[in-house]
Amino acid sequence: MTLPADHPAIPPARIGVLLTNLGTPDAPDAPAVKRYLGEFLSDRRVVEIPPLLWQPILRGIILRTRPKKSAHAYAQVWREDGSPLAAITKAQARALEGAFGPQVLVDYAMRYGRPSIGDQLAAMKAKGCERILIAPLYPQYCAATTATANDSAFAALAAMRWQPAIRTLPPYHDDPAYIAALKASVEGAIAALDFVPDAVIASFHGMPQRTLELGDPYHCHCRKTGRLLGEALGRDLIVTFQSRFGRAKWLEPATDTVLEALPGKGVKRIAIVAPGFSADCLETLEELAIRGRESFLAAGGTDFAYLPCLNDSAPGMELLSNIIGRELSGWVVPA
Repeated sequence: MTLPADHPAIPPARIGVLLTNLGTPDAPDAPAVKRYLGEFLSDRRVVEIPPLLWQPILRGIILRTRPKKSAHAYAQVWREDGSPLAAITKAQARALEGAFGPQVLVDYAMRYGRPSIGDQLAAMKAKGCERILIAPLYPQYCAATTATANDSAFAALAAMRWQPAIRTLPPYHDDPAYIAALKASVEGAIAALDFVPDAVIASFHGMPQRTLELGDPYHCHCRKTGRLLGEALGRDLIVTFQSRFGRAKWLEPATDTVLEALPGKGVKRIAIVAPGFSADCLETLEELAIRGRESFLAAGGTDFAYLPCLNDSAPGMELLSNIIGRELSGWVVPA
C-alpha cells in the first residue's frame, strides 16, 4: 500500500525493554540533592503521611538540613562517570543490547531524577517500540519501589494517544536464577578475602513496620531470599534491614544495631551483602561499606568486608538476560 505524501513517518515496529531503578541526584552537591530528595520524598508511595501534614515538615525542615549531609555522603562514592547507581544501570542496559535480537531496544530510566521513565518511554515509542517491557530492578516487591516505578510508567502512558502494549517484570526474590547468581557472586567475593568470616549478613533496605501490617509482601520476600541464599551457600545468614528514617517503627533487626552488637558476642570477622540492590549505590557503598565498617570495627570487630552487588558482573547479566528473556516470550521469537 502506498501511503499519502503527507502521511507521518512511521518507524519499523520494535520491542523495548526499559530497566528502571530508584534514582539519583545529578551531582554530589546540596542543590542537586535537594531537587532529588524533594521529588523522592514527595512520592505518596514512599511517604504515606497525608501531604497537608508531611509537606510542611519536608519543605520546612528536611530539605533545609538533609541535602548538605547527603551531598557529603554522595561525594564519597561518586565516580568519574557519575552516580554509581546510574552508571551501573546504564552499563547493565548496554550489556543487554543485542541479547534478545536486533528488533529489541534496551534502555534504562530512573524513577526520580534523570533519565525519567516518562521521557524514556516516549523516546522508545518514537523509535517504533510498539511493545515495551518495564523492568523494575527490584527483586523483592515493595509498593515504595516496584509499584511507584510502574505508576510512573502508567502515568506517562495515560498521556499518549497511541500507547505501546506493556508488560511489567514481576518480582524475582525466589527465582532460582537469582539465587544462583547471588550464590556465585557471594562465593567468589568471599573466596577472594584474606580472612574467613565468622558470619555473613544479608542487609536489605528497610521499610516502616506499618507497610508489613498493611499487606506489603516486601518483608516476606526479603526473608525468603535470605533463607534461600543461606541454603544455597550452606550457611545461615543474618538478615537485617538498613536505612531507617524518621521516628516510625521500622522492620527489624536494624543493620547498624546488629553490626555494633556482634563483636560483643564474639563475632569479630564478618562479610555483608545487600541482595535487594541490583546495583551498588549510596546505601551500599557509603552506608554499609564505609559507615558500617566504621561501626563494626569501633565496636571491637577485626575484619569487615562489603561484598558487591550483582551490578553488571557476569552472574548479574546472566540473571537479567534470563528473567527478561522469559518475560519477552511470545513477543520475541527465539533464533
